[in-house]
Amino acid sequence: MATLSYHEQRGAAGVPEAMLKPGPRDAPGSRQEPVRVLYIVDQLTEMGGAERLLVKMIRSLPKARFHCSVVTFQIDRDLPLFSSMPCDVRVLPMRKSYDAQALRLSLELRRFIRSEGVSIVHTFFETADIWGGLVSCLSRVPVILSSRRDMGILRRPKHALAYRFVNPLFTRVLAVSEEVRRYCIEVDHLRPERVETVYNGVEFASPPENRDACRERLGLSAFQEIVLTIGNIRRVKGIDLFLRAAADVCKRHPSALFLIVGDNHEPAYFHELQELVSALGISPNVLFYGPSEESRRFLAACDIFCLPSRSEGFSNALIEAMGAGVPCVATRVGGNVEAIEHNRSGVLVPSEDPKALSSAIAELLDNPPRRRALGREATEAVHSRFTHEAMMEQLAAIYERLLAAAGR
Repeated sequence: MATLSYHEQRGAAGVPEAMLKPGPRDAPGSRQEPVRVLYIVDQLTEMGGAERLLVKMIRSLPKARFHCSVVTFQIDRDLPLFSSMPCDVRVLPMRKSYDAQALRLSLELRRFIRSEGVSIVHTFFETADIWGGLVSCLSRVPVILSSRRDMGILRRPKHALAYRFVNPLFTRVLAVSEEVRRYCIEVDHLRPERVETVYNGVEFASPPENRDACRERLGLSAFQEIVLTIGNIRRVKGIDLFLRAAADVCKRHPSALFLIVGDNHEPAYFHELQELVSALGISPNVLFYGPSEESRRFLAACDIFCLPSRSEGFSNALIEAMGAGVPCVATRVGGNVEAIEHNRSGVLVPSEDPKALSSAIAELLDNPPRRRALGREATEAVHSRFTHEAMMEQLAAIYERLLAAAGR
């Protein structure tokens, strides 16, 4: 007896036949048009690392081979990143994934998948994984992938049970680092052969103006040294550790600026940070700049990039700083240890240790030749391992391999 595929097993188990009939373009070998790829993402309301990466992926996939579209539950088109998306975007305004509206929207998504002849669904974040993965499976999409970008920091208790149910539905799970892959295997109990690591990649563009010109343009010329961190303000990003380290460093470097570039996503935590700055007496040395699209200019203007996170999957900001030749100090968490070779392409310090963080920053501020050496090694590391081109080649190869295995 022939072995049934997973989707055939689901059909045999009593899933309604109407939900399992192939779409009009599903006959193997019949399609001459590009492969239809649907990305499902929880929301496009902030310009975070995953959102930026998704837009870059869509722009970079070969148009002759892949035709992309996006389904999201919420979008802010006033944000520059989403004002002109490189593909069609369909908004399904779902508030809960288990009510009558969710059922209606699941039928709408199924109709879209069938009418478009979608061959690949690729999900980002929890609701897209759980709800989108299930609907895609019931719609008999041949290839279903999930991107996992952290060690479950955004999950709620209800997600643990839901993931146990939906994880087997994915053809592959793509982890953003080996640490995230390990989490998927050990915590989510995925089989190792079904989890692949695809590192983020950096695009290299022509450099901006020199350091002094960048500082003048950003209004930062008054500061002798600048220590930069980039990331939306959340407790997991460890900005409080950054500020405590700043207070120590400023005793030796009173003209240093500790610059935080990122949007405020946790107002209560942001209020704590403002109170901490006042209590530490470092108000003249700290600037909350807010969100900005000038990351390359900030990197050109700074002396050190710092990533004090409590948890990281794989930081886009870190490898962008490394690619720009900025010496980096990062906590020894998640994918940071895969990006940085300690004392060669950057400096790693323990998490939750502002003293170690301040010592590493001060030592680099005191030693410009070492900063330059670390910056050179960091750039070489990114060029050899973390380019956007390498990431896209790997992703496209995974798509092609899984399509071939599905007979597409």
